[in-house]
Formats: sequence, C-alpha cells, structure tokens
Amino acid sequence: MSADELIIEGARQNNLKGINLRLPHGKVIAVTGVSGSGKSSLAFDTVFAEGQWRFIESLSTYARLFLEKMDRPEVDSIENIRPAIALEQRNPVRSSRTNVGTLTEIYDFLRLIYAKAATPYCPRCGKEIRSWDPSGVRDELLSSYEGGKAIITFPTHLVADELRKRGFTRLWHGGAVIDIEDFEDLKDKPGPPFEVVLDRLVVSDEPRLSDSLETAFAEGGGRIRVIFIDGPSLVFTSRTECDRCGIELPEPTPLLFSFNHPVGACPECKGFGNILRYDEDLVVPDKHLSLSEGAVEPWEKPAARWWKGQMLDWARREGVNVDIPYRKLSRKQRRMLFEGGEGFLGINDFFEDLESIRYKLHVRVFLSRYRKGVTCPQCGGKRLQPGALQYKLSGLDISELTAYSVGDLKKFLGEMELSPFKRDVVKEALRQIGLKLDFLKRVGLDYLTLSREGKTLSGGEYQRINLSNQLASDLTGTLYVLDEPTVGLHKRDTDRISEIMGELSEAGNTVVVVEHDRGVIESADWIVELGPGGGHKGGEVVFSGPEEDFLKSEALTARYLRGEEESPLRKTRREPSGILLLRGASGNNLKNVDFELPLGTFTCVTGVSGSGKSSLVVETLYRGLSRQLRMNEGAPLPFKSLKGYEGLKAAKLIDHAPIGRSPRSNPVTYMKVFDHIRKLFAAQPEARSQNLSPGFFSFNVPGGRCETCKGEGYQKVEMYFFEDLFIKCEECGGRRYGREALKIRYRDKNIDDVLNMTVEEALGLFYDTPQVASRLALMKDVGLGYLRLGQPATTLSGGEAQRLKICAELGAGRVTDVVYVLDEPTVGLHMRDVASLLEVLNRLVDAGNTVLVIEHNLDVIRSADWVVDLGPEGGAAGGIILYGGVPEGLAKLRKSYTGRYLREVL
Repeated sequence: MSADELIIEGARQNNLKGINLRLPHGKVIAVTGVSGSGKSSLAFDTVFAEGQWRFIESLSTYARLFLEKMDRPEVDSIENIRPAIALEQRNPVRSSRTNVGTLTEIYDFLRLIYAKAATPYCPRCGKEIRSWDPSGVRDELLSSYEGGKAIITFPTHLVADELRKRGFTRLWHGGAVIDIEDFEDLKDKPGPPFEVVLDRLVVSDEPRLSDSLETAFAEGGGRIRVIFIDGPSLVFTSRTECDRCGIELPEPTPLLFSFNHPVGACPECKGFGNILRYDEDLVVPDKHLSLSEGAVEPWEKPAARWWKGQMLDWARREGVNVDIPYRKLSRKQRRMLFEGGEGFLGINDFFEDLESIRYKLHVRVFLSRYRKGVTCPQCGGKRLQPGALQYKLSGLDISELTAYSVGDLKKFLGEMELSPFKRDVVKEALRQIGLKLDFLKRVGLDYLTLSREGKTLSGGEYQRINLSNQLASDLTGTLYVLDEPTVGLHKRDTDRISEIMGELSEAGNTVVVVEHDRGVIESADWIVELGPGGGHKGGEVVFSGPEEDFLKSEALTARYLRGEEESPLRKTRREPSGILLLRGASGNNLKNVDFELPLGTFTCVTGVSGSGKSSLVVETLYRGLSRQLRMNEGAPLPFKSLKGYEGLKAAKLIDHAPIGRSPRSNPVTYMKVFDHIRKLFAAQPEARSQNLSPGFFSFNVPGGRCETCKGEGYQKVEMYFFEDLFIKCEECGGRRYGREALKIRYRDKNIDDVLNMTVEEALGLFYDTPQVASRLALMKDVGLGYLRLGQPATTLSGGEAQRLKICAELGAGRVTDVVYVLDEPTVGLHMRDVASLLEVLNRLVDAGNTVLVIEHNLDVIRSADWVVDLGPEGGAAGGIILYGGVPEGLAKLRKSYTGRYLREVL
C-alpha cells in the first residue's frame, strides 16, 4: 500500500454503490459527472467527512463540544487520509456585523495601523492634534523661540498649603504672576483655573530648560503652558487633546477602531451603520388605495380595527376625504396621519404602543415588516464612535478607507504619507495586508470593497475569500475539498482558479474539486467521473485516471470536451412583443445606465465578475418592477424611471434558496403532487372500507403516521459529550407510517414504497394520472429524474432547488406575461443537463413569458435571443453596458471579454 495514495474501499454514502478508488496525493483531482451522479457524496460526505471526523476524534471531549458534529461516512475503509478542509459553495454569514474586511482579517491589521500610525484631528477646528513629551517641547521651543523670555506653568487642583509644602510660591492668573499668599483672596473670583508658575527663564540649550519641562509635565498630569513675555501663550499636552479647543480624543487602541466592540462602536447604531425606522412605503404599500379601502396596511388586521375606526372618525372631523387615493392627500394630511393630533392617535402612536409588548415573538415579527434600515444619523453609516473617526491616514478615516476596493486599497497603502519611523512601526502589518490583497486579486475578487457585508456575498464569492485565506495560511500536507470554485466567475477568471489550485498541490497538498467547468477539468492532474446517470442510476466510477487518458476515453464529459456532443442551438431568434425600459440605474457601481429588456424573449445578461449584473437585474429591475406591479419585494436600488410594464402580470425571482428548511419538506410536497398521491391511496377499496381520508396518509399530522417518531422515520438520541445519534425508529423501521397505513397498496406499492421511488420510477407507476404524471415529467425534463419523491428538502443543492421552482412554475398551468429572473441557473449542472435546462426555459418563453438570466455559461449565452454585456471590468471600473443585441454581434465586439470567448463557440 502506497502512502502517496488516498485509498477508498466500499464507499456507500447516499447513492454510491460500494465504489473503490485510489487517488494520488499532492495532485489536483477533478470529480465530475452528470447532476446527481454522486460527486458531492464522494467528495464531501465521504472524503471530507472522514478527514474531519478523524481530526475531531483526536481532540479532547471538551473541545468537541464547540465543533460541528459530523456523521461518519458509510465506507469500509479509507487509508492515508490527510486533515481535511472543505471550501463549500455556501455562504453561512447572517450577521450584518461581518464584512469582507473582517472575513479576510485585513480590517484587524488596519485597526493596528490606525492605532499606531494615524494622525488625530480636532473635530471642531480641524487642526492636527499632537501629543507632546518634554523632549518634543524642548525641540519646538529651541527651533522657534530660542532667546525668548518664558514662564513655564502647569494646571493645579491643590490648595495653597499643599503647594507651599511642595516648594511652589507663585501662580499665574489674569495675565500676571501673583504670590501664593494672595490665593485666599482670589479663590472665589470667576476666571480660568489657577496655574502654578514653575520657572521663569530664557529659552536656551541648557539643562535647566529640560529639567523644568519634565517637572512641569509630571506635576501637571501631562499638560503645561509656556507663556512668552510680550509673545504667544503655548499649550502642550501629552494627551490627545486640541490645545486650541480643549477637546480630548480617546487614546488610539485597536479596540477603538472595532465596530464589534462597545469601545469603538457608534453608540447610536451599536456598530451596524444603520438604524431601523418605520417606513411609509411599507406601512402604505399601495398608494392607489384610499384610507377607507385600507391604505394603512397594518390597520387592516382584525386586532387593529379600533385604530382604523378612530382614524376615519378623525378624518371626517378634520374634513379629510377618506375616499380619494392616499397619494392625493396633502403633505400636511399625511404627516398628521402619522403623528396624530388632538383626539386622534396616529400611526406612530400605534407602533409605539406595540413596542411596549415587543418581548412577544409574534409582535416582533409583525413590527419587522414595516421597518427599514436607514443610515445612522450620528456616524453617517461609518459604524464607529465619533472619536475613532478623527484619526486619519492621508486624510482618510478607517471607515472611508474600507470603502476602497481591494485593488484601490493596495495602491493607497503603497502611496500613503507616513514618516519613516511610523512606516517602520507598522511594516509587518502592511506586509500582511499586501499579501492578503494580492491573494484576493488572484481569485478574482479585486472589485470587492472591505466594507461589503458578508451576508451579501454570493456562495462563490464567499468560497473564493476562503480560498484566498488558505493561500495566505501556507499549509502543506492538507486535503482541500472544493465545491465548484468557478461559480459566479467569468470565463476570463476561471484560469486563475486553476493556477491557484495547482499552486496548492505543488506545495504538497491534495486538492479534490467538484467541477463542471471545462477549463478546470482540463487543467486537473487526475479526473474521476461518476455516473453513468443520476440518482439510483449513478454512484459508479465511470473513469478514474490521469487527465491525458481521460480526454481519450468514452466518458460523457470527455465527449463534450472533444466537441463530439454539444447543446443544440436555436436556428431563429424571437421577435420581442414589447420593450421594458429602465432608465438611470445608478445603484452600487452602475453608471446611470439605461437597460432595455425585450419582452417575450430569452435574454441573457453577462459580464465579468463584479461588473454590476446582479445590481442591475435583481436589485434594480426586478425589485423596481415588483414595486410597480404591487408585489412588494423590497426597495430597489436608485433609478429614474421604468416604462413598458403595463401589460405584465407579475415578476418572479427563481433563485437558489432552499425550497424548505425542514426535512419534512420534499419534492412531491413542494410540487403539490403528494396531495394527489394521497387521494389515490384513499380511493383504494380497502381504504374506503375503513373510511380513511387522504390526510390519513400524511406524515405531518396524526393519523396513519408512526406516532413514536412523529412521521420522521428516525429518533434522536442525545449523547451529550459525543455526537447526537439518529437511529431508525424501532416501531416503524424508518418507514414513517404505522402498520394500518402501510397495508394499503396502490398497484402493489404502499405509501413508503412510493416516497422511496425516483421520479423516473414514479412516472411508470402514475402514467395514467395526469395530475401526477405531468409534473413528474417536468422534473425529469429539467434533469431531476434521479430525485427520490420523499427526499428531504434540506439535502437538495441550490441548483436542484432552483430547477424545482422552474418546474413548479411550469406546472401551475398556462401562465403568460410574467418576467422570470434567474441568477446563474446552470450552477451545479453538467454540460448535458444545461441542454435540458435550456429546453425548459424556452418552454416558459414560448408560453408567452419573458426569461431574463444572469449567466457566464457560453452555451446559455449563445442560445439567447438577446444578450446584454456589462463591464468593461469589475467594481468601480464596471457598471457600463457595453453591448445589447444578438449573440453574434457580441462575438464581434473587441473590447468585450465575453465576446472573445463567445467567438470560440459560435
């Protein structure tokens, strides 16, 4: 047995059929195959799970409590496995406190630099604040005032007797030196605090000057005054305090610049950058309604009937017309509606009343519907307390600096003005930031700003940030498992990912990557293809070997790479039925663009990563269209106008979000097929003789389900200091149902048999039940024929969830005049499955709808009726529409990166 190989024997996880593999260490291994063939089951659920499980087992029982619990995979043996790190295509960030700067730890180094090298400025006069010490004051006096007659004083809170005991006999008061004996006469008179005269001297390079300054600093608590006869009066302090305004700033420490700590966070917004306010657009979502028709949405709830009644009474007393649309009310009337008046409680009073009982969960949920984040008025969205924002580098506070993109930040740090001493102090922090910025640029994320919230990153962007962090950690002898790292990347940038994975392997690491991208597969050292189909038809090793042997093989992916198979191309382009025109889109990095969407067509928006595709399509067009169609899908990014939507019925976003967060949700419940299946079982003679209803065959409600496991099929055993065990229910044997329900059979299959069938198998069983067969056929058409009907929704990938949503739309009957928006629908799809997806999307268009996709896949781009290309680069250098027209025209555009790659496939 070679220690240079990872040896897997008898892997049976999920649909894997006891496969055996020998994979070389220190190489890039690409795992490919059609959707559902078992790629993730092999890479993540077997290889990574075993590597992680063994590492966790090596830790103490106490340490294990804080780590994610993982089940050990079903495999006979795995030899020579290394410590494993998984970089998944999933963004787990949900907090607004996390941003790109904190994820990459660049912000931590910036906090250190600002604490050590930033210059403080007075918030009132804007003058630079300097912290002095005796030697600095001495140098300043000698350089500017040598030979001048000066009086050195320090402030005091001591009484006369204590001063005399310490040897001080004179005070400075009212512009003159007075004897300490006169202190009793002056103590009750108004004026500035008394200052003790420490010395009167001529400024010269003598030891007396240094001694007096050191004593004054010590006695005055770090604050002294040097008064020149017939000259200026100079204040010097060792504190961070403006000598002109007397405003003192907090001491610069790394914590002062952290918005996640009470020391640095803005007291108003607690470091979030925005505060929640009740929004008129959410309270009155439809301004075409009158007050009597229910314009004030929260007052339409049964519990708020009294509030609406007293509002209508007030309106009649004040002469406010309650039958005209809300938008026609005057500004004064709208303000009174919110603020209330004499004998009338307004909308603000309603919310204030509910705030008193917001400890109740349902009240908090209700209030959250009508609040929107607005920029914090105190910090202006900068998250930090006022004192922290007065420390600046080259005129920029730390919040302004984090608004720079990765590329611009690198340039700024190299050119910023720092003294040689300060630059030496922060030398190591600057070096570490430079390395991290270089890695981010290499993975194609140079368009991101450090202030970008972590929860707004796509799964692909989050994965690439983790990849850049791993490059910076410089590990060796590690097993990396990656899930489609090219997701969200333009063809231009995928070569960089291949290079980086190659560097990781050259450093002595093993890289296992699940991928469909042509470039990544061709650059891998070793290729494993699983198949031959998906689901129960997959789980077998079709090919495992070096890349050069793979390209000569008859594996499906190899045939696509050789060009022997490809997605069919439409011969004719559709003519648009109208134009949806968006003008002046300027959110995020969009440069005031005008976007034309041909209705009744299949349109593809493309461009390099960060060029503004999602900002334009999802956050501006889709949300703006939803608002116009009164669907209320959130506030859109800024734009000037939207025209041409009058004939549309709806706008729908079909994304990668899960179809359900509970294992009880599954494909047949989501597709509304299970209702019909349960009716079939209830219609069987044996069921009718017992008066069993369709509900009896549901595992979600009491009846026919197993009550021991409540229809889940398993029971959880809490092990406290070990992983919780999930064991099959002893009562039902994991079948979810009781004996009575399992006795009823439809064509010799009980309800549990049906739920364990794949879509393709179920099509044969329900061939003559149109309500079931038609929807199952749709699932097969989009490449989901391998899914089991009862497969928990939590086990579905984002791509599978998205395709199920497409099926649900097609299965809802003939729907026309709808704009469907899809963000990268080819994620997780093999080249063969892309063809099936295109077929289904074209069906939506042929039914009279508009399909708008954001996509990098060249097969999708070349199949579109209309292509819009954004660029020319990402981030601040993007946000411009380079082209709008048929794909052939884009292929001729020299300045477009997409056009260059499109020329190769057209």
